Amino acid sequence: MSNLKATKRENTSSSSTNKLRATGFIPAILYGGKDPNQKISIEKKAVRDIIKSDNFLSKVLELDVEGKKEKVLPREVAYHVVSEEPIHIDFMRVVSGKKIILEIPVKFINHPDSPGLKRGGVLNIVRRTVELKCPAENIPNDITIDLTGTDIGTSLKISSVKLGENIVPTITDRDFVIATVAAPTIIKEPEKPAEGETAEGVEGEAPAEGEEAAAKDGDPAKKDEKAKEASAGDKKTTTDKKGATDKKPAEKKPSEKKPPEKK
Repeated sequence: MSNLKATKRENTSSSSTNKLRATGFIPAILYGGKDPNQKISIEKKAVRDIIKSDNFLSKVLELDVEGKKEKVLPREVAYHVVSEEPIHIDFMRVVSGKKIILEIPVKFINHPDSPGLKRGGVLNIVRRTVELKCPAENIPNDITIDLTGTDIGTSLKISSVKLGENIVPTITDRDFVIATVAAPTIIKEPEKPAEGETAEGVEGEAPAEGEEAAAKDGDPAKKDEKAKEASAGDKKTTTDKKGATDKKPAEKKPSEKKPPEKK
């Protein structure tokens, strides 16, 4: 259990709290139980490390307020919007016999002893915290889940977790999942073309039947064939024209009339 020293503060003006922060202290308040609320301040460096832990808001601390020790539970931390430094903390007195609802962090152990993880499986965490109803004097630091023997396809539910005496989850209508051991996700890369292959096929391969008909006009062989066809067509046209010009019109013979017969 961590111990923190606190100092009472009487002046609660904004200028006073700003001065506290400037000198390395965090304004705080202590409430709950039969005693009245008490305004206090805590040295920032004394709480800097534990405030960053996952279970800070569910961890019972011993607070020494000018010689008077009390068990307390951090309930809320306010942070500066720019620097993200803590600027205020609420502490609640822990009263024996009372039950408290808390978000308890989940911790996984024995990763190397999981056959599923050894075979490349992935631990898929569904819930990183679980809300529990606990006695004030029996608050767990975390919920421990043992991964020993877990294989791919295993679902770790709240029923498989050993909770302390009188500690129950606030969700009671179902056996909810905390984590699963899932199969590995493999992304298959597209196959590369074999050496010597191009996007249009394999180099040196004979063109398939019908490919010649789809050959480009820029093919030299096709140019020659077209030139020959054009030349042959020109000759034919010339011959036809010449033949049509050389032909003479048929000569008309004068009609021979018989002389009239003499009587």
